[in-house]
Amino acid sequence: MGHSHAGHTHAGSTAGGRHKGKLKGALALTAGFMVVEAVGGWLTGSLALIADAAHMLTDAGGLALALIAIRFAERAATPQKTYGYVRLEILSALLNAVVLLVVTIFILYEAVDRFINPPPILAGPMLAVALVGLAVNLGSMKLLAAGSSESLNVKGAYFEVMSDMLGSLGVIIAALIVMFTGWRLADPIIGAGIGLFIVPRTWSLMKQAIHILMEGTPPEIDLVLLEGAITEIPGVVSVHDLHVWTITSGFDSMSCHVVIDDMARARETLVRINEAMKAKFNLTHTTIQIEDQALRDAEGHRRL
Repeated sequence: MGHSHAGHTHAGSTAGGRHKGKLKGALALTAGFMVVEAVGGWLTGSLALIADAAHMLTDAGGLALALIAIRFAERAATPQKTYGYVRLEILSALLNAVVLLVVTIFILYEAVDRFINPPPILAGPMLAVALVGLAVNLGSMKLLAAGSSESLNVKGAYFEVMSDMLGSLGVIIAALIVMFTGWRLADPIIGAGIGLFIVPRTWSLMKQAIHILMEGTPPEIDLVLLEGAITEIPGVVSVHDLHVWTITSGFDSMSCHVVIDDMARARETLVRINEAMKAKFNLTHTTIQIEDQALRDAEGHRRL
């Protein structure tokens, strides 16, 4: 019987950790303008502004959670937590998605009430605040764009900031409509639209986070192709107990049992399998047990 455990990771080198400085910059921009937008929404009577301010509140909280998760992820592994705290990044992304969905429900409830009883709106100040908000959100999006393709945690923060950017555009449109036509219903309608537009993306983020927490196979990995890449290696008879899962963004693991026809070539086979996993599937953290057919049969009997 042979066994191999290849590849190492360090919590401080997670995908999210590489973008910590940009997350801090986005948090400063978001938190600073959130207060301005909330006060502006209250003074102007605009639900669209209040909706955008509420989104910015969740953004600020989400960015803070992302930074806290990264901070914990940088802690060293322990005998009790052998992967350290890297999965807090995924939990943070899930919490961000849940909070944003809850806020959206509140905004829709408020929109219905204002649609029935539209309050007076100060369109000029509303437009000014929205224009500044658009600039702030575009700046935050630029900071987070690169990291959103590498880390699910940063991706969650990016989606939240993007929702605010779209919200600012909606507020600008609502302000212009009210300013030039006096049609106040534009404000609650666009406020509700701001809430609804981001729901599909937030739902997708939530599903991704849950998929990782359930240790599902990474979407970019085809298990059939992966198994075929192993069985085509000379000397490999079969593969069983094959699993591929994600620990955190950018860190996938694979484990399996491989039955070979000649145990004298176990080391050579292990090297070839690890090389194939790295070259074809970018898997560098692998745990592989080499078996002969007799051991495989014995395992089968024990399971019965």
